[in-house]
Parts: sequence; structure tokens; C-alpha cells
Amino acid sequence: MNQKKHIALIVDDEPDIRELLDITLSRMNIKTYSAENITQAKDLLNQHHFDLCLTDMRLPDGNGIELIKYIQENISSLPVAMITAHGNMEYAIEALKSGAFDFISKPVDLNVLRNLVKTALKLSDTKTEETIEDQNEQYGLLGKSAAIKETRKKIQKLARSQAPVYIHGESGVGKELVAKLIHEQGPRADKNFVPVNCGAIPSELMESEFFGHKKGSFTGATTDKQGLFQAADGGTLFLDEVADLPLAMQVKLLRAIQEKAIRPIGSQQEISVNVRILSATHKNLAELTDKAEFRQDLYYRINVIELEVPNLREHTEDIPILAKHLLQKIADEWQTETPKLDKDSLKALNEYSFPGNVRELENILERAMTLHENQVITQNDLQLPDASSKENSIDDELSLNTTLLDPMLIQKEKEVIQQALEKTKYNKTAAAKLLGISFRALRYRIKKLGME
Repeated sequence: MNQKKHIALIVDDEPDIRELLDITLSRMNIKTYSAENITQAKDLLNQHHFDLCLTDMRLPDGNGIELIKYIQENISSLPVAMITAHGNMEYAIEALKSGAFDFISKPVDLNVLRNLVKTALKLSDTKTEETIEDQNEQYGLLGKSAAIKETRKKIQKLARSQAPVYIHGESGVGKELVAKLIHEQGPRADKNFVPVNCGAIPSELMESEFFGHKKGSFTGATTDKQGLFQAADGGTLFLDEVADLPLAMQVKLLRAIQEKAIRPIGSQQEISVNVRILSATHKNLAELTDKAEFRQDLYYRINVIELEVPNLREHTEDIPILAKHLLQKIADEWQTETPKLDKDSLKALNEYSFPGNVRELENILERAMTLHENQVITQNDLQLPDASSKENSIDDELSLNTTLLDPMLIQKEKEVIQQALEKTKYNKTAAAKLLGISFRALRYRIKKLGME
């Protein structure tokens, strides 16, 4: 079976660059058409179907941004990459914001170019909207609300780009899930998605974790170690809680992103890496930048496109769907039957403000699974704070200190389990029966609560 021959459009007024790109793409079995300016490029776009467009920034009758915008408006499915002067990140970022798939700097690194072209051509196999919807459901971005549908649309669009995306939203909204969906629906889906919590890495180990090290480069470096950038090569690196990066590390990270290369500790050579950067934090990054607690140049580099994930208060109509899904998930883990929420418990969930968002919903339902009887979860089983009182406004509820709230609920759950164990003289099978849950579920809760 003959492989489809892809076609690319090269737009540059320099004959040497056009020739270099033509030779490189021809060796990749890609047919090319060339244009010296925007007018010629538009004529060719109207005459042929292209799988990729490479355009220079400066052209005799305008600039590449104009062409990118034209393609976005008329042939939005065509990936277009910008060729910029070396170090001109301002134009590269402007191109990405305008809808460019990616960018490459002069002098053109042929290895970087080939990686860019391969990634772009994978977009030829475009997923249908139905497939995207199925995939959103599959990975758990559930809901029928306008807010969630709009988020799905944005994810679908961002998946087609290589632009860095800054995902922000409150704790517990599902920022990592959104990042994973962007990865899974894009051309890098067959490569690694590497999530890293920037706040969880000790500062002295950070450079080694991100860039790797050579054997003997420092005390304790007994073998060569691959860093996170290399682990994500060809795929996506998700920097969660990026605001927690120390300033010294921010400088090194910025250079790695801009140069698309890293240098492991102890190495004399740089290694090219082909990584898409997605980042997230629940903190206000713009505010931290104003206070000089986060580097402005890194902020502009990772915040090329911004995606806000809605909090649960903005789509409360999705709570029944989410609750059903989460109960099924917990029941599958515990190998027990899935209970149902009664009318009052559903009403209470809909009226609660969820300062901890979907993560808090999951924790509440997990506790309710421990407390419920006869396969029905009641309002009392939910143990919602102030669930029976509507005196507090939503603003008051939002100001609740959830770090103090969780220990209270955990302590209550421990007391209930402890009472059941004492009543049954520590017979876990009998205690589970008394609590109305399976032995496996009880064992899971005892372990999770540190009661072993």
C-alpha cells in the first residue's frame, strides 16, 4: 500500500532558505511548493491542498503574522510554522498567539526542523468532534454544562498547536486532567506525558531532576541519569505548581524552553529535546511576576495561551454526573457495589459551595462510601460542613479554611470506624458488615486513615 505523499508550502524571500527547506522536506518524501511573498502564497493556497506551511517572518509585501491569520481564517486545519530570526522570541510568541502551530529559528537546525515537520504531519489524521467528545468522557472531563463544553472546545483547539499553555484555576478543578487531554488529543499522543509537581522537588535536586546528570558529576551520582526533559522527549512536559520554582531554576528552565536543548549536569554537550510545555498553578502568576517573585520573561514564555478551568460552583448542574462517575470509580477500586445518592443528599451537594472543587467532591463521596448503609448515601453520610444551615453566604463558605476542615472530617470518620471495630471486638469482617460496606472497602479506609 502506497503511503500518502504530503505537500508543504514554503514561503520565504531568500532563495537559499527555500532551497534548504525544499531539499530537507524532499528527503522526507514531502512535495514542496515555494512562494517569495504573501501574494504568491495566497495564490498557491487557493490552488492546492497543503499539509503544512512554513513561512518566514519578514516578507516583501508584509509579514508572516498576516499569512498565519489568513490561514487561520480560511484554512484553520492547516498547521503553519513561523521561521524567525535567532533570539527573536517576541515575534515567535506573537506567531503562536496568532495561531501558528510552532516556530523555528534561523539558522535552521535540521534536526529541530524534521521533528517539527513530523509532529505537524500527524495532524493530517484529524480526530472528529465525536471522537474528541468520547475521549473527553474517557478521561473524565464530564459534564453537559456550557462551561465544560466550552472548556472541551478550547482543549480540542489547543491540542492542534505546539504553543505553551498556562492552565490556571482553583485547587481541585482538574488542571492535570486538562493538560493530559491536550496531550492525548494532539500529535504527541503516542509519546510520553510527564507530569511534575514543581513544589515537591527539593531545590538542590531540581537541576538534576529536570536535566539529568552524568556519572561522577557530584557526590552520589553513581550512574548517568536521564532528566524529565529527556523522559518527555517527543511528548509533553506538564509543570504543575510552576509558581513554586526557585528563581535560579526559572532561568535555566527558560533557556531550555527557548533553545529546545538541555545540558545534563557534568556534561560538556547540549542535547536537543523536542518537548511541548504545559504549566499550571492555583496561584496568581501575574501578581507574583509584579512582585518579582516569578521571572517576567519566563511568565511570557509559558503563558503564550491561557486556559482557565472553571470551578465547580460555575457548573453545579454537572454535580450529579460527576458524583455518579466518582462513585462508580470508588466502587470499582473497592470491588463493591455502587451505591446511589438519595434525593436529599443530591440537593445538599448542589447547594454546597465546594471550595476544594472536584477533588473535594471525590473525598466527600469516598467518606460517604464508608458510612452509608443499604447501598444508599444519605445527607448525613456526606458529612458536609454547614450543610443544614444556609445562613452563610457563598463568600463566607469560600473563606472556610479547608486545611482545617479536612482533619475534622477525617477524625469523625476514624471515630465511626473505631466504634464499629470496638463493637465487633476488632473483627474486621463483622465491622464492615455493621458499617454496611465490604471488607475490602473497610481495609482500604483503615489503611488510608493510618489506623493499621
